[in-house]
Amino acid sequence: MLNNFETDSIFTPEQVLENRGRVAIFIDGSNLFYAALQLGIEIDYTKLLCRLTGGSRLLRSFFYTGVDRTNEKQQGFLLWMRRNGYRVIAKDLVQLPDGSKKANLDVEIAVDMMALVDSYDTAVLVSGDGDLAYAVNSVSYRGVRVEVVSLRSMTSDSLINVSDRYIDLEAIKEDIQKTPRQSYPYRPLSGIGFLEDPRTSDGHPEIQE
Repeated sequence: MLNNFETDSIFTPEQVLENRGRVAIFIDGSNLFYAALQLGIEIDYTKLLCRLTGGSRLLRSFFYTGVDRTNEKQQGFLLWMRRNGYRVIAKDLVQLPDGSKKANLDVEIAVDMMALVDSYDTAVLVSGDGDLAYAVNSVSYRGVRVEVVSLRSMTSDSLINVSDRYIDLEAIKEDIQKTPRQSYPYRPLSGIGFLEDPRTSDGHPEIQE
């Protein structure tokens, strides 16, 4: 049975934040986007950065995403991200035999976590991908504290087991979602296209096949 780090910790929330030291954030853009779809929300990336930093000293916030270089709206979104606190690592989408497009950035995330391991005290990984468990375990052995943030239904147990703290996106969605009056013209997508109207009549993002 997994420990509930939020309730069973011997430290108060304030002490946890004090002990975080310098923070580096690693966001799997595709994983986060699909988690947001499951939650029925749109992410406010300014709020997200503030929530993940939590008042600690931020070294850098990385955002990893697959891109279609011909998609002007997506390029506009990534430009906005670069100008608002994120270091964007983009990789061209590759078309698979079934016609879908995908860009796997697990290697890039793992390499960056290891390359900067001596520069930060706490890593915040926004992903539920179990393929990153080995990298998380490796940086932990270097003395780094690792917090995993993701939607529980999309998160590998192996990733949670090697993390020091797990935060379910469901628990913080009110802190990171856009308010109804907010409107950003761009959204990050990996493997699916952008639409002129980002929401359908039922209020949920529409996916273009």
